[in-house]
Amino acid sequence: MEEKNITVLAIESSCDETAAAVVENGRTVCSNIIASQIDIHKIYGGVVPEIASRKHIEKINQVIEEALSQADKTLDDMDAICVTYGPGLVGALLVGVGAAKAISFATDKPLIGVHHIEGHISANFIANPQLEPPFLCLVASGGHSHLVIVRDYGEYAVLGRTRDDAAGEAFDKVARAIGLGYPGGPKIDRLAKEGNADAIDFPRASIEDSPYDFSFSGLKSAVLNYINGCKMKGESYSEADIAASFQKAVVDVLVEHTILAAKDYGMDKIAIAGGVACNSCLRDGMKKACEANGYQFYMPTPILCTDNAAMIGAAGYYEYQKGVRHGLDLNAVPALRLGE
Repeated sequence: MEEKNITVLAIESSCDETAAAVVENGRTVCSNIIASQIDIHKIYGGVVPEIASRKHIEKINQVIEEALSQADKTLDDMDAICVTYGPGLVGALLVGVGAAKAISFATDKPLIGVHHIEGHISANFIANPQLEPPFLCLVASGGHSHLVIVRDYGEYAVLGRTRDDAAGEAFDKVARAIGLGYPGGPKIDRLAKEGNADAIDFPRASIEDSPYDFSFSGLKSAVLNYINGCKMKGESYSEADIAASFQKAVVDVLVEHTILAAKDYGMDKIAIAGGVACNSCLRDGMKKACEANGYQFYMPTPILCTDNAAMIGAAGYYEYQKGVRHGLDLNAVPALRLGE
């Protein structure tokens, strides 16, 4: 007997992207609609939570309708409604969770709450249909830096996480310091190509008792001190050299910790995920390190690295297959930890 295709509607609204997608069997994306708010938040130098929430309310229904239309599906064709319920900005999350609960109630379809980081990891299943657990995944984004063993679908062991600033957060703060504005990641990536990555020796933090944890606040402070020092002495400095040297310091730490964990835990498959996984230096550095050590390397396409709903549909499908269901009392959990 032929297995039935499982089709889910997925909703993502954890930060400043209002997104909806239709995903089949966890790997096939029928539609992936993203309404970005970057231009709105750019003038404030970062995401303003209240504005983000209001914009989600304005966009959510349109984005869901467009996702269904582009997939040539109706709500009747859906087997489940999946939604990010944490972590993220509480007001933003509530908009997506509220919409998903309303659709679930109106259509009598199962409701599945999805962990945002689990979504980022699952983006690799879409981009690499041959990938199966177990594997090691580095999740690096604006709000998170995690090193995770994916034991099985929906089963995770977090080896390391950031002690302070996430990698993407450090990119944004350094970009602001050198006058690039928001969002910092893509702008530093572009400017770094014009600079010398060995021009300035910025620190690489390691935490003695936790070799897989990350810390980027000291690096960020070192960049600010370097700029202030130059200004106080009346010396000129190269924004491109700062961008390239800072980026190399971040990437070196991310790659070293990941390869160390792979060796310590005997993992031969490594994936990256999250917004910082778009960074060309990280993609290139991790690829070379994996090749040098004989590991298989996986990464999502850039559109699947940043926040989107297709990744939530992929994660939601595997939760559905495991029998996970949530009631209409599902709430947003802004500080939700992976594995909870």
